[in-house]
Amino acid sequence: MSEQISVLVVDDEPIIRAGLSAILDSQTDITVAGTADDGEQAVEACVRLRPDVLLMDIRMPRRNGLWALAELGRRGLLGPGRSRVLMLTTFDLDEYVDDALAAGASGFLLKNSSYEELTGAVRAAAAGHSALSPAVTQRIIEGHLSGRRRPSDHDLARLKGLTEREVDVLRLIRDGLSNAEIAERLVVSLHTVKTHVSRVLTKTGCQSRAQAAVLARTTLP
Repeated sequence: MSEQISVLVVDDEPIIRAGLSAILDSQTDITVAGTADDGEQAVEACVRLRPDVLLMDIRMPRRNGLWALAELGRRGLLGPGRSRVLMLTTFDLDEYVDDALAAGASGFLLKNSSYEELTGAVRAAAAGHSALSPAVTQRIIEGHLSGRRRPSDHDLARLKGLTEREVDVLRLIRDGLSNAEIAERLVVSLHTVKTHVSRVLTKTGCQSRAQAAVLARTTLP
């Protein structure tokens, strides 16, 4: 991630695009690199601009945000050293959260989030952390998502290359612990934890900690 966080704002409503862009551009460490009004434009702009973060609405005409998220993953444009996606919507329905996180989104914010939540989430996503609104976090903690989803053979196979310690780290990611908290829990250095997290993401094919957490919730006891 560069010192300045570059953001691509994607929403089909011009007023919302302008408002979000104004809020983000007012921050000294965030720059709006461009905007798009549907999923197809978002993918094209991401290829061209390579932003640190896409702040993208889910419901849009033509190609929606979930389509764009899946296409970005298919093209290898998501993950460490590439772009992160923060989904933004007025809807807090379970299926949107589930699908977005499982497809590799780094976070999920409601459009009624505060300015502080919005800018904080962009910074967290750019740094490779999960960025979820309190309402979404509570929903996940309560098990509404994991209770609906059964692990597939493919999901279980993604864990086979993990060492015992990497499984421990994945379980702690699932429980919402930060790198510092994982280091304290396992009595290891922060550098060691970062190495383990990087290997977990690479071996499982996850583009974000949030996606790894969803995988862990469906596969680990």
